[in-house]
Order: sequence, then structure tokens, then C-alpha cells
Amino acid sequence: MRLKDKVILVTASTRGIGLAIVKKCSMEGAQVYMAARDVARAQEIANTLQGTKCVYNDATNPKTFTSMVEDVVWDAGRIDVLVNNFGTSNPGMDLDFINTDAQIFLDTVTLNLRSVFMASQAAVKHMTKNGGSIINISSVGGLVPDISQVAYGTSKAAINYLTKLIAVQEAKHHIRCNAVLPGMTATEAVEKHLSDDFRNLFMRHIPLGRMGLPEEIAEAVCYFASDASAYTTGQILTVSGGFGLATPVYGDLANKTTRR
Repeated sequence: MRLKDKVILVTASTRGIGLAIVKKCSMEGAQVYMAARDVARAQEIANTLQGTKCVYNDATNPKTFTSMVEDVVWDAGRIDVLVNNFGTSNPGMDLDFINTDAQIFLDTVTLNLRSVFMASQAAVKHMTKNGGSIINISSVGGLVPDISQVAYGTSKAAINYLTKLIAVQEAKHHIRCNAVLPGMTATEAVEKHLSDDFRNLFMRHIPLGRMGLPEEIAEAVCYFASDASAYTTGQILTVSGGFGLATPVYGDLANKTTRR
């Protein structure tokens, strides 16, 4: 029960990584608030989890990033942990640098960065008294440049930097801020939007040889949410099976190398 009695707010929480985080935090004893646009779906899930409630958040409506935090504080009296899990991209239009429409780029960067900035700013105002932990779900795409998704990668790189800024500037209030960077993770979105050929090509460059599980991302979040990480802040933790560590030709050579 590493998170016993902690008040935790998780955005984009009804599917995939967000839902895994909610379930893990609930299992660890936290009072969890699911922030979602589809409140009916969130409530249906919350009814199956002990100590779990719902608040409204629509990422396209900036005011709801503040109102969701206020709703949590009004109901629970405080907020101890904020998990900024929301992130979006349009793979069909978020292409390489020269072929991505400027408005698509600006809209994606604004939406992803605004969600972290505004939610964190609202939470910090209530964390200054007792401290707290902010955990940003970023992506390895914010560390390793890709051949497409220029807007998504740029937004995640900015979130990584913002994570460090918050950590430095809010440490005086005993507020920690860290980021978890998933690699390719076995979610419904990956299953739906990526072809088998692409997934297989990508996995050739993952030394551990498989996709991550949403539950494995949730474990990293649980660490940063718990008191076990009380002396850890400003860290960018990749949970990606080693993607990005090896030489660029790793995927071509790995299966041809003879073990001695």
C-alpha cells in the first residue's frame, strides 16, 4: 500500500496507460480521481475500483484543466499527486518537417503542452502547503528524433524540459516533478493505428525484444507518486525496453551476431 491515503488525479484515464495507472494507484491504497471527457465511461470504471471518483476534463477546453483540480481539492481537501497522462497526435497529418501543415503542428504542440502546463500550474497552487508530486507521461519520441510526427515529438521534448523547470522552480515548496517516457506500449491505440509490419520493424530496435505493457508504465508512475522517490526530482525516466540505447544498426545486426 505504497500510496495509502494519497489523493491522486490522473488525466486521460479511461483507456490504455491512463487506465492502468488508475488501477495501480487504487490497488496501492490511493484515493484516485479519473479526469475524463466521457464522465459516464469513467464513472462505470470507477464503480469497480475502491476509492475512485471522477472529474470532468476536456483537453480542448483549457478551463477544465483548472476546474478538474479545483473539483478534486473541493472534494478531498487537497491534491498530493498529479499525473499528466493526456497526449494526442494525428499520425495521418503529423508527418515529416517539410510536409506537415503549420496549423497541424501548432495545434498539436499547443494541445499537448497546454495540458501539462495548465494542470500543473493549477495543482502547484494547492501543493505549496504540503508538497506533492507531478508526473508527466511523455514519450521516447521526445528524446529520439523520428522520420515523422514532428509535432508530437516536439511537444514531448518540450514537456521533458518543462518537467525539469517545474522540478527546479517548485522544489522550495517540496513539490517534485518527474517524467515517464514510454516506448512502444501494447495499448488499443497502438493496435488500431500501427500496422504489423511497422510494429515488427520497431521491435527490431528494442533490445528487450517486445512491446511494453501499460502496467509497466504504471509501476514507474507509482514509484514517482510514492514516498520512495521523496529525494528524486527532475528525472526523465524511459520505460522503453532499451529503445534508443543501441547503435542505429542494432536492428540489422542483432539477429546475425553469434553469441560467444
